[in-house]
Amino acid sequence: MTIGILALQGAFIEHRMMLNRLGVNTFEIRQKKDLNQPMDGLILPGGESTAMGRLLKDLDLLEPLKQMIKDGLPVMGTCAGMILLASNIKDDKTVHFGLMDITVARNAYGRQLSSFYTNDLFNQKSIPMTFIRAPYIVSKGDHVSILSTVDGRWVAARQNHMLALAFHPELSEDLSVHTYFLEMISSSS
Repeated sequence: MTIGILALQGAFIEHRMMLNRLGVNTFEIRQKKDLNQPMDGLILPGGESTAMGRLLKDLDLLEPLKQMIKDGLPVMGTCAGMILLASNIKDDKTVHFGLMDITVARNAYGRQLSSFYTNDLFNQKSIPMTFIRAPYIVSKGDHVSILSTVDGRWVAARQNHMLALAFHPELSEDLSVHTYFLEMISSSS
């Protein structure tokens, strides 16, 4: 199995290290020619969604990646990656990939100083969760399943082959979320 990791900005190295621990091949996507490498899944890491969106357009990666996801490529978006996948951003007309039927609130937990760590349930298992200027889901379509709720807010969801998380699973030692994503990929192939 090989996973492509968007490596324009943000926490891509940490995702790569988690997948390496699971024995999964990875490569970084930095330019359009990187999309020529075969991949079984894609990770859109945390970072700054506005900067990532701009770089995706400037490097001519947005439309090809969008089409790959639309065609069924399994994808996991964490924090900014969740925002990139969302069909709507609350109080913002910006849409990046816009493929997941969720509306998210950007920086919903406040500024960097409001970042926090907790343990809560993801897919019915307690795991560590790190939230950094995190979004959360304010509404969802009928085909979206909620996998995690923290303090009454939806922070993880799945729609078919798309997984979106408000928190950063790559910033803990727990492999549960990455394992779940790999199982998603295996069951979709």
